[in-house]
Amino acid sequence: MLFGKKSSGIDFLVVGLGNPGAAYEGTRHNAGCAALSVLAKDAGIELTKKQFKALVGNGVLGGKKVLLMFPQTFMNNSGEAVQAAMAFYKLSPEQLLVLSDDIALDVGGVRVRKKGSDGGQKGLRSIIAHIGTDAFARVRIGVGKKPHPAYDLADWVLSKYKKEELPAMEQAFEQAAAAAEYIVSGRIDEAMNKFSH
Repeated sequence: MLFGKKSSGIDFLVVGLGNPGAAYEGTRHNAGCAALSVLAKDAGIELTKKQFKALVGNGVLGGKKVLLMFPQTFMNNSGEAVQAAMAFYKLSPEQLLVLSDDIALDVGGVRVRKKGSDGGQKGLRSIIAHIGTDAFARVRIGVGKKPHPAYDLADWVLSKYKKEELPAMEQAFEQAAAAAEYIVSGRIDEAMNKFSH
């Protein structure tokens, strides 16, 4: 008998960061969750199961078994859900992909990274603190920087997009979802070249 992964195991955990609840839908901070929704729809995966303090859905993406996750903790505690799922499925950091907003990128920008600091993103900071490493893939989605230096950062990331920004953001969510499929199927270098702009 082969002692490989048990059949119920997953190959990749894909996490879309955001805040739960209708009040936060369409806000800049929920860009990761919005991209995850596009990915879930494209892959025919429903995020309806409640597990690991998150909404999750199992399916196949890029030929791999995936668990898609939208943490239902608030952004600052996203690591709790991620760590719980990684412990349960015995996943390594190389099997984690996080989709998140990024205020350092222009609206609609996308950047694929193999690892890196949290860049001030508190969801990423929580994940790094909980799993003890920053060596996991992420797709960062540009939501634009604060309109002026005095503008409160929390107010900015919890604001909704302007009407004229929506087409660029919708395209970014599609690109982030496509990049995620590349990454899950083991083509992160291709994803970095194709989708980072």
